[in-house]
Amino acid sequence: MQGRLRNEPLSIEIQSACAHCGAKLHLEVDHELNATVREADADPLVFEPEIDWSRFREPNILDGY
Repeated sequence: MQGRLRNEPLSIEIQSACAHCGAKLHLEVDHELNATVREADADPLVFEPEIDWSRFREPNILDGY
């Protein structure tokens, strides 16, 4: 996340939907990669890709997969 690269406290809000039932989903992820979910009954899977950033040379993260 940009906040980790800049060493600044930043966060992002993600608006999505459950792929299974279509229920709306709102996530907030902070610079420490802590995720908070607005919907009390939701339990989404949130992950951070395992990438060795010191050796990463692709134009973007999608090209790295």
